[in-house]
Amino acid sequence: MFSIFIFIFGLIVGSFLNCVIYRIEMRDKGGITSFIKGRPRKKAFGFLRGKSFCPHCKHVLSWQDLIPVFSFLILKGKCRYCKKGISFQYPLVELATALLFILITNLESSVFNIIFLFIISAFLIIIFVYDLKHLIIPDKIVYPAIVITFLYQLINLNILNNILTGLAGLLFFLFIVIISHGKWMGVGDVKLVFLMGLLLGTSGILVALFFSFFLGAIIGVGLILAKRKSLKSEVPFGPFLIFGTFIALFWSDKIIQYYFNLFIL
Repeated sequence: MFSIFIFIFGLIVGSFLNCVIYRIEMRDKGGITSFIKGRPRKKAFGFLRGKSFCPHCKHVLSWQDLIPVFSFLILKGKCRYCKKGISFQYPLVELATALLFILITNLESSVFNIIFLFIISAFLIIIFVYDLKHLIIPDKIVYPAIVITFLYQLINLNILNNILTGLAGLLFFLFIVIISHGKWMGVGDVKLVFLMGLLLGTSGILVALFFSFFLGAIIGVGLILAKRKSLKSEVPFGPFLIFGTFIALFWSDKIIQYYFNLFIL
C-alpha cells in the first residue's frame, strides 16, 4: 500500500513538473498569464500560478483532463477541445517521476533523505526535459538545486569531499568547453557536473560520468548511422549526465564492487 501511495504521489508530482517545464518555456518566450472568460491573455506568464490550458487551442483544462497518465490514455493522446495531439512528454515524465520515487523510498529509510532526494530528482527531471528540448540547462533550476544540495551535505558533514569533487568535475568540463570553444560541451553542463559532484561524491561521480559518456557515445553513433545527426550536429549532453547521475545514485556501490571483483581481485 505504501508503494502504491508513493507511486500515485510520484505521478502527481510528475504532472506538476510538466506544468513547471511548460511555464518556464512560456516565461522565457514572453508567455501567457492571466485569464479572461476562461482563456489566457498574452504577456507576463506566472511561473507557478495560473490555470492549466491546452498549448494549442489555449482552452482551460478541467480536472478530468489533468489526471496523470489516465487522462492521456482516456483522451487517446488528444486534446478534448481541439483534438490536436498531446505530447508523449506528459505521461513519460509522470511515469518516470513515479518510478524514481519508488526507487528512492527503497534506497533510503530516513524521511529527511527521502524528501531531499525527491526534491533533487524533481530538479533533475526538469533539467533533463528542458535540455533535451531546447539545448539549454536553465539557471533558474540548476542554481537552486546546487544550493539545496550544498545545505544538505553541510548538514550531513559531507561537504568538503563533495565540494572538491564538484570543483574537480567543474574544472574538467570547463577545460573541455574552453578547448572546444563550446562545441563539445556547454557552460550549463559545467554547472550540472558541479551539482553532480556535490550530490554523489568522488566514487559516485566517476560511475555517473562513465555511464554518461558511454551512453552518449552509443546514442551519438546511432544517430549518425541513422542519418538523424551529423558530426557537426548539436546533441544535448545534460540528459546523459542526469541518466548517469541516477545510475550512480541507486547502484554505484554495487557497480564499484562488481568492478573490483571482476578486475582487481
